[in-house]
Amino acid sequence: MNSYDPRHPAPADLRLTRRQFFSRSATGIGAAALASLMQPSLWSAAAGGLVPGRPHFAPKAKRVIYLFMHGGPSQLDLFDHKPGLRAMHGQDLPASVRGTQRLTGMTSGQKAFPVTSSIFNFAQHGRSGTWVSELLPHTAGIVDELCLIRSLHTEAINHDPAVTYLQTGHQQPGRPSFGAWTSYGLGSENKNLPAFVVLISRGSAARPADPLYARLWGSGFLPSNHQGVSFRSSGDPVLYLSNPAGIDGAARRDQLDAIGALNRIQVGKQIDPEIETRIAQYEMAYRMQTSVPGLTDLSDEKPATFEAYGPQARVPGTFAANCLLARRLAERDVRFIQLYHRGWDQHYNLPSDLRLQSEDIDQPSAALIRDLKQRGLLDDTLVIWGGEFGRTTYSQGKLEAANYGRDHHGRCFTMWLAGGGVKPGVLYGETDDFSFNVVRDPVHVHDFNATLLHLLGLDHTRLTYRAQGRDFRLTDVHGEVVKGILA
Repeated sequence: MNSYDPRHPAPADLRLTRRQFFSRSATGIGAAALASLMQPSLWSAAAGGLVPGRPHFAPKAKRVIYLFMHGGPSQLDLFDHKPGLRAMHGQDLPASVRGTQRLTGMTSGQKAFPVTSSIFNFAQHGRSGTWVSELLPHTAGIVDELCLIRSLHTEAINHDPAVTYLQTGHQQPGRPSFGAWTSYGLGSENKNLPAFVVLISRGSAARPADPLYARLWGSGFLPSNHQGVSFRSSGDPVLYLSNPAGIDGAARRDQLDAIGALNRIQVGKQIDPEIETRIAQYEMAYRMQTSVPGLTDLSDEKPATFEAYGPQARVPGTFAANCLLARRLAERDVRFIQLYHRGWDQHYNLPSDLRLQSEDIDQPSAALIRDLKQRGLLDDTLVIWGGEFGRTTYSQGKLEAANYGRDHHGRCFTMWLAGGGVKPGVLYGETDDFSFNVVRDPVHVHDFNATLLHLLGLDHTRLTYRAQGRDFRLTDVHGEVVKGILA
């Protein structure tokens, strides 16, 4: 019989042979998983024709440290100096400037949109002559190491879709994060630590914290071993890192071996790649029991290092301590290190709260750049600083003589890059006299992410994963590399 006919089922022995064929074929998957654990440098997720350990083209950066200011820092009060606004302070923002752009529900009903110049002084710094706010004196000291992009823009106007957009390339949840894409495309260079680590600090401004969902460092439809591992600031850095009472290392090893054997049997039955991922993750967790305590033990750091990062550097969970930890992760070749610093949503009391937030991050950010540079790590480490959007030129609510707030603003905002193949001392992009619209060299969210991937040696159009019947990528269906900032 040449084709299957449900009226004439195959003989039992033929059906048995078919089962045996699939079962025996599947055992090779378990062997491959074991081989990848024993020699991980030979294995990484193949993406867009990638060969493990070999990106699409020669990379400038091997790793990323992403300093994310969650809430949207005000470009007008930090980097985008607009002295002309002082003459217009308190006047209504011209309708021709505002145009038909969407406003959030928090200010769309305002009867007036009073222009609000920054209360802070600016000065030019470095050979580049970059204008920097008085709130960031340490950052001003390293401005010639930075590439300042003042023309970022996004369609999102509220926090969750805006953060999700910048981090995953889509405003709706469910897609892989940037760190997961990086892990998928390039794999890991350290078999004892995750390729993607997340650190979270809370800002000093006493305001409600916007939620940070774990899906922002999730793997979406990518294999789950590419998701970020969030380190905690108290207790075990990672949950269940320590063995429970009565369980020593030898017992844990025996337990994992037994579980691994059972999982490999299940792979042979179901041919489910997630089971292989589970085997690999159990092994990673076992190795992390040794590697993570050594990583987070800062006792070998010199007093001068703590002084450089600032008074909070010895306090676990602060932004300063996390910056120091990020440097230690970079030294250990962790591929993607994400720092979230919360508290930048200044709808009110901006002058006082922005000062507190800036004090949290200014000295540690600058110290991180200097520390990486003097250790020879800055050349191949890409450092990113910024938030999901900027703030409005006009005041939210009542404008007072020494106090104001600003609403969300996605039409233009500022981020900076350092190291990893970026031109230092560069100002890219320009906004109008109100810091409301981009007038030169716009950089969309997808352009920005395409450029970051390019610096990592990845072509954003080829870094794809097939899910739900089509190929997905971080930059969705568009995005151009910003060549003007490449060294």
